[in-house]
Amino acid sequence: MKNIFVINGGQVFAHSGGKFNRSLLDATVAFFEDQSDFNVRYTDINDGYDAQQEAESYKWADVIIYHTPIWWFQLPNEFKKYIDEVFTAGYNNGIYKSDGRSSVNPAINYGTGGLMHGKHYMVTSSWNAPEEAFTLPGEFFNQKSVDEGVLFGFHRMNAFTGMTPLDSIHFHDVMKNPDIENIMARYRAHLNNLFIKNEQHEPSSNSVIEM
Repeated sequence: MKNIFVINGGQVFAHSGGKFNRSLLDATVAFFEDQSDFNVRYTDINDGYDAQQEAESYKWADVIIYHTPIWWFQLPNEFKKYIDEVFTAGYNNGIYKSDGRSSVNPAINYGTGGLMHGKHYMVTSSWNAPEEAFTLPGEFFNQKSVDEGVLFGFHRMNAFTGMTPLDSIHFHDVMKNPDIENIMARYRAHLNNLFIKNEQHEPSSNSVIEM
């Protein structure tokens, strides 16, 4: 049995009702509950949480799945607050012990003090921006992908804990041109490829998780 911890960072705020990321959370939980080889826990940041209990879920999990919209090219403020509080609760308590450096040579080994080696994480993000804003020459993101650009720091945050990434998936133009049926079908296929279909194949660097 593998333990899956799902976090919905889709904050309800102003004109954002958080429905899209809540739907992703529900789809993720349903996917793993339908399988016999997984235990699943989840948190929706809008429902409140206890930071110590959340740190325990990080320690319990084999895989962390994050769902987040992108607001002004960053995480929602309550999701960032969640990470600050939970990772603080996880200091010397399963998430990280230090920044990895020693006083002998403080110039090296930064970011090697994590306690979550052997665990994996996956992130989904949702955007008003169309996919072409990332891929076409001259468009807004200068042909940098979500993972190379806006979420670069998010990925380094998880690397700091020792976790290894699984393939992320990003949903574009969800405000003006949502196609929820196709989005959900694409997402279920992504989960199936990561966690079910490729289970019996030799794992590549970050495209599958070895079960």
